Amino acid sequence: QVQLVESGGRLVQAGGSLRLSCAASGRTFRGYTMGWFRQAPGKEREFVACISRSGGSTHYADSVKGRFAISRDNAKNTMFLQMNSLKPEDTAVYYCAARGSPVLTTSAIAYDYWGQGTQVTVSS
Repeated sequence: QVQLVESGGRLVQAGGSLRLSCAASGRTFRGYTMGWFRQAPGKEREFVACISRSGGSTHYADSVKGRFAISRDNAKNTMFLQMNSLKPEDTAVYYCAARGSPVLTTSAIAYDYWGQGTQVTVSS
Protein backbone atom coordinates (compact mmCIF):
# COMPACT_ATOMS: atom_id res chain seq x y z
CA GLN A 1 0.00 0.00 0.00
CA VAL A 2 1.13 3.58 -0.65
CA GLN A 3 -0.11 6.94 0.56
CA LEU A 4 0.19 9.97 -1.71
CA VAL A 5 0.31 13.68 -0.86
CA GLU A 6 0.32 16.37 -3.54
CA SER A 7 1.68 19.88 -3.11
CA GLY A 8 2.66 22.92 -5.15
CA GLY A 9 -0.68 24.10 -6.46
CA ARG A 10 -1.46 27.81 -6.34
CA LEU A 11 -2.78 30.77 -8.32
CA VAL A 12 -0.61 31.67 -11.31
CA GLN A 13 -1.00 33.95 -14.32
CA ALA A 14 -1.42 32.59 -17.81
CA GLY A 15 1.93 31.85 -19.38
CA GLY A 16 3.48 31.09 -16.02
CA SER A 17 4.95 27.90 -14.62
CA LEU A 18 4.36 25.62 -11.64
CA ARG A 19 5.92 22.43 -10.37
CA LEU A 20 3.69 20.00 -8.55
CA SER A 21 5.07 17.33 -6.25
CA CYS A 22 3.61 14.03 -5.12
CA ALA A 23 5.23 12.53 -2.04
CA ALA A 24 4.70 8.81 -1.46
CA SER A 25 4.98 6.91 1.79
CA GLY A 26 6.52 3.48 2.11
CA ARG A 27 9.58 1.84 0.66
CA THR A 28 7.95 0.42 -2.46
CA PHE A 29 7.46 3.62 -4.46
CA ARG A 30 9.69 2.35 -7.23
CA GLY A 31 7.30 -0.56 -7.70
CA TYR A 32 4.42 1.68 -8.85
CA THR A 33 3.54 3.17 -12.18
CA MET A 34 2.49 6.75 -11.45
CA GLY A 35 0.14 9.22 -13.04
CA TRP A 36 -1.25 12.73 -12.84
CA PHE A 37 -4.92 13.48 -13.40
CA ARG A 38 -6.96 16.67 -13.09
CA GLN A 39 -10.57 17.61 -12.53
CA ALA A 40 -12.10 20.97 -13.31
CA PRO A 41 -15.42 22.09 -11.78
CA GLY A 42 -18.33 20.36 -13.47
CA LYS A 43 -16.08 18.10 -15.52
CA GLU A 44 -14.91 14.53 -15.29
CA ARG A 45 -11.47 13.63 -14.04
CA GLU A 46 -9.07 13.54 -16.98
CA PHE A 47 -5.67 12.04 -17.62
CA VAL A 48 -2.67 14.38 -17.74
CA ALA A 49 0.50 12.25 -17.75
CA CYS A 50 1.97 8.98 -16.54
CA ILE A 51 5.42 7.56 -15.94
CA SER A 52 6.85 4.08 -15.70
CA ARG A 53 8.41 2.58 -12.60
CA SER A 54 11.93 3.46 -13.66
CA GLY A 55 10.98 6.82 -15.14
CA GLY A 56 12.20 5.72 -18.54
CA SER A 57 8.81 5.86 -20.23
CA THR A 58 6.23 8.61 -20.15
CA HIS A 59 2.94 9.43 -21.84
CA TYR A 60 1.01 12.69 -22.04
CA ALA A 61 -2.44 13.93 -22.90
CA ASP A 62 -2.45 15.84 -26.17
CA SER A 63 -3.66 18.95 -24.35
CA VAL A 64 -0.46 19.20 -22.30
CA LYS A 65 2.13 17.66 -24.61
CA GLY A 66 5.09 19.98 -25.05
CA ARG A 67 4.10 22.11 -22.05
CA PHE A 68 4.12 19.65 -19.13
CA ALA A 69 6.85 17.23 -18.04
CA ILE A 70 6.42 14.34 -15.63
CA SER A 71 9.37 12.93 -13.70
CA ARG A 72 10.13 10.93 -10.58
CA ASP A 73 12.90 10.51 -8.04
CA ASN A 74 12.67 6.99 -6.67
CA ALA A 75 15.37 7.67 -4.09
CA LYS A 76 13.16 10.40 -2.61
CA ASN A 77 9.80 8.66 -3.15
CA THR A 78 8.57 11.68 -5.08
CA MET A 79 6.97 12.38 -8.43
CA PHE A 80 6.83 15.76 -10.13
CA LEU A 81 4.81 17.58 -12.77
CA GLN A 82 6.54 20.59 -14.30
CA MET A 83 3.89 22.77 -15.93
CA ASN A 84 4.95 25.53 -18.31
CA SER A 85 3.04 27.94 -20.53
CA LEU A 86 -0.01 27.53 -18.35
CA LYS A 87 -3.43 28.38 -19.74
CA PRO A 88 -6.70 29.22 -17.98
CA GLU A 89 -8.07 25.87 -19.18
CA ASP A 90 -5.42 24.13 -17.07
CA THR A 91 -7.30 25.29 -13.98
CA ALA A 92 -8.29 22.20 -11.98
CA VAL A 93 -7.58 20.10 -8.94
CA TYR A 94 -4.56 17.95 -9.79
CA TYR A 95 -4.31 14.44 -8.39
CA CYS A 96 -1.45 11.99 -8.35
CA ALA A 97 -2.17 8.28 -8.57
CA ALA A 98 -0.33 4.98 -8.34
CA ARG A 99 -0.90 1.54 -9.80
CA GLY A 100 0.86 -1.73 -9.20
CA SER A 101 0.88 -2.85 -12.83
CA PRO A 102 3.91 -1.87 -14.93
CA VAL A 103 1.69 -1.01 -17.90
CA LEU A 104 1.24 2.69 -18.63
CA THR A 105 -2.42 3.63 -18.87
CA THR A 106 -4.52 6.76 -19.21
CA SER A 107 -7.55 5.21 -17.49
CA ALA A 108 -8.30 6.53 -14.01
CA ILE A 109 -10.04 3.33 -12.94
CA ALA A 110 -6.80 1.43 -13.47
CA TYR A 111 -5.05 3.30 -10.66
CA ASP A 112 -5.20 1.85 -7.17
CA TYR A 113 -4.16 4.75 -4.93
CA TRP A 114 -4.91 8.47 -5.03
CA GLY A 115 -3.81 11.61 -3.28
CA GLN A 116 -6.17 14.27 -1.97
CA GLY A 117 -5.41 16.75 -4.75
CA THR A 118 -3.88 20.21 -5.05
CA GLN A 119 -5.63 23.22 -6.60
CA VAL A 120 -4.09 24.92 -9.61
CA THR A 121 -5.73 28.15 -10.77
CA VAL A 122 -4.53 29.95 -13.89
CA SER A 123 -5.78 33.50 -14.32
CA SER A 124 -6.11 35.15 -17.72
